[in-house]
Amino acid sequence: MVFFRPLPWEYGIRNLLRRPLRTALTLVALTIVTLLVMVVLGFVRGLDRSLTTGGQPQTVIVFSLGMGENLEYSSVPMRTADLLAASIPGIQERYGRKYSSPELYLGTKVNRALEAEPEMGLVRGVTPTALLVHENVEITQGNWPRVNEILVGRMAATKLGLSAAEIQPGRTLFFEGREWTISGTFAAAGATYESEVWCRLGDLQQAMKRQDLSLVALNLGPGGTFQNVDLFCKERLDLELQAIRQTDYFASLQKDYRPVRLLSWLVVALVSSAGVFIGLNTMYGAVIGRIPELATLQTIGFSRRAAILSIMQEGTILAMTSALLASVVAYGLVHKAAVRFTMGAFELQIDTTTLLIGYGIALFLGIVGSLPPAIRIFRLSVVDGLRAI
Repeated sequence: MVFFRPLPWEYGIRNLLRRPLRTALTLVALTIVTLLVMVVLGFVRGLDRSLTTGGQPQTVIVFSLGMGENLEYSSVPMRTADLLAASIPGIQERYGRKYSSPELYLGTKVNRALEAEPEMGLVRGVTPTALLVHENVEITQGNWPRVNEILVGRMAATKLGLSAAEIQPGRTLFFEGREWTISGTFAAAGATYESEVWCRLGDLQQAMKRQDLSLVALNLGPGGTFQNVDLFCKERLDLELQAIRQTDYFASLQKDYRPVRLLSWLVVALVSSAGVFIGLNTMYGAVIGRIPELATLQTIGFSRRAAILSIMQEGTILAMTSALLASVVAYGLVHKAAVRFTMGAFELQIDTTTLLIGYGIALFLGIVGSLPPAIRIFRLSVVDGLRAI
């Protein structure tokens, strides 16, 4: 059963084209609003990705007791790596080599030249076993570092405020009073490691005049359990160690950045509210100028619901067109744009989730922005509409 006869689809489109300037201005405004929403969502998605990709469920981090999540302040004896590998059953092993990675991790000032202004960078002293433990790390260019050489993550340039050309193999960086030659670059599937500079553990210990470690990372095999590692740390009180799953470590970092994420969602809400007011202003202007026309449509047989549906159709067309334009701009100009933060750097992610949320908000703007003008039509009598000027 047909309850009402809707207005032709092309009627709403023709009305948009009859006011090209107003339509264009509204389209630009809604596109900017939707673009800002997508950029903020891309920021949140990129931050989440950088803090979740690095965590592996089979990896356990052993570091100083009472350090919380501050690995750069941790200090454990150099012999800890050998003790863990020899004492804990179930550590993954290949060809007689245990997946146990002793590491020295710190934040230090790094610059491209002695006279240049230094930037705070993240440096990690490692052994070749680090490539076994951190499975998502792969060398993309160059070779493993030799004496006084370093591997640079693909996002380290952003963290250090340098250009991509300045971290190519053969270039040099200065930190801890030494000149280091870049031997290659590495990627880590978007994890925070990509913002770091890696060098040989012994070289970094010599440069810093330290003989200790910051942490030991272990990969557990099928027969290994986190409880075994935790029990060893609690029994060896002389070493003052604690253990944490790598996934739990990155989850704790996510909690630290929860205020930033909440602020980002607040920005999304505020920007969306501005978009609603833009839609209200535009649609109200359109309705006030067309009251006699809409009243005439009712006199020739079209119901008020048909007129309301037509107005909502116009708002939806404008909003979804703006979303399409915003997604093209966001993906073309913003996707994978690098952003610095305290833990390193990450890339904005204009992914499927970001686009779907952006399109959903745009659809919401189109519908909600059209409702008050539509209600005005519903309350206005046909006689009053015909008398309106």
